[in-house]
Amino acid sequence: MPTPEQLAEQFEEHRPHVRAVAYRMLGSVNEAEDAVQEAWIRLSRTDVSGVDNLRGWLTTVVARVCLDMLRTRASRREDPLNEDAEHADRDVHVPDPIIRAIGRPTEGPEADAILADSVGLALLVVLEKLEPAERLAFVLHDVFGMTFEEIAPIVDRSVVATRQLASRARRRIQGQAPTSDADLRKQRRVVDAFLAAVQDGDFEALVAVLDPEIVLRADGGAAKGMSRLVRGAQAVVAQAAAFSKLGLSSQVVLVNGNIGVVSRLPDGRLLSVIGFTIAGGKVVEMDILADPDRLGRLDLSAIES
Repeated sequence: MPTPEQLAEQFEEHRPHVRAVAYRMLGSVNEAEDAVQEAWIRLSRTDVSGVDNLRGWLTTVVARVCLDMLRTRASRREDPLNEDAEHADRDVHVPDPIIRAIGRPTEGPEADAILADSVGLALLVVLEKLEPAERLAFVLHDVFGMTFEEIAPIVDRSVVATRQLASRARRRIQGQAPTSDADLRKQRRVVDAFLAAVQDGDFEALVAVLDPEIVLRADGGAAKGMSRLVRGAQAVVAQAAAFSKLGLSSQVVLVNGNIGVVSRLPDGRLLSVIGFTIAGGKVVEMDILADPDRLGRLDLSAIES
């Protein structure tokens, strides 16, 4: 049996992967860290001397923890995206963004961190709509490549039923989670054009970079008037016109692996984090976190000099 020191060393080796699984399952950095910590506690109390694949064992454990957390979330998170017009502003929820500086290393642990963060906010938003078991089956199979034979015991279903869970999740995701253009340089050009148009008040230029059916989703938490769900280029332009007068500074960063923006007020206070989904050279989705409480808990160390 490994010593406590050896066990801790092995766990740290697999921590980025375990955290990536938890984050994609939960869409919350804090909850993901809680799940990772619970996985460590269970590991430290278990004799794993006969475990050949510790990474697989930890994946199973953290998946079970996340499934329990999903099932017991507060009622406000059970249906976070009620897009009925009467309730849309109140119920909009944007998952926690992962923020990185552009131009990070491309090899080694840092690259692993980028890969772990590369699930876009647009996909996470749709994952929030799935039933817990559907989300687990989809994430573990389609994202992390686990077999349905491995996943079935976690959700306490047959292999056939587990395959159906993932298939149902896949159908719900298709068409609802736009896929961003892979080329970050092309993404950057579109975002730069967006920011320039907003700063200059050139709303014709702004319309030119927006998909006509763009969806803007802003989560302001308890901040009155900050949460909203907006559809269509003209409606998004109207929102941009209001914010163009605030004198914001914008830092271009990576948000969940895609080009995004951190916006600050003239006094330096953080106002929002914006994740862009860009397809075919147009902005098709903007996911904005403007909840002051959650913004205050974000880890911005990767973009601070």
